[in-house]
Amino acid sequence: MNVNEKIKDQLEKNPVLLYMKGTPDFPQCGFSGQTVAALKSVGRPFAYVNIFEDPEIREGLKVYSNWPTFPQLYVNGELIGGADIVVEMFHSGELKSLLVDDEVAAESD
Repeated sequence: MNVNEKIKDQLEKNPVLLYMKGTPDFPQCGFSGQTVAALKSVGRPFAYVNIFEDPEIREGLKVYSNWPTFPQLYVNGELIGGADIVVEMFHSGELKSLLVDDEVAAESD
C-alpha cells in the first residue's frame, strides 16, 4: 500500500481524524494542543495520527492535502484546516455545527 492509499484508508475509517504532532494527551506543539482543546470542548470523539510516529505519512500528507503544516483536521475525508481555522471555527460555533451535523448524518445511515 502506497502512502496515498494509506492516507485514504485512514480517512475512510475515521469520520473525524486529526493528523497532529504528538497525541491528544501529550501534544508536542502548541498548535496541535489548541486543536485538541477545541475538539475536546465540542465533545465529539475523534481519531488521531501522531505524524512523528510515521515519517512517510508526515511527508505524504503534505502533498496529499496540499497543506504544508500540522495539525490537519479532516471530517468525512475532507480537509477542514489547521489550528487557526479549527480554533476560529470553534469560537464561531461552526466546529460544533459541523461535528454535530456530521454525527447526525452518520447515525442516520
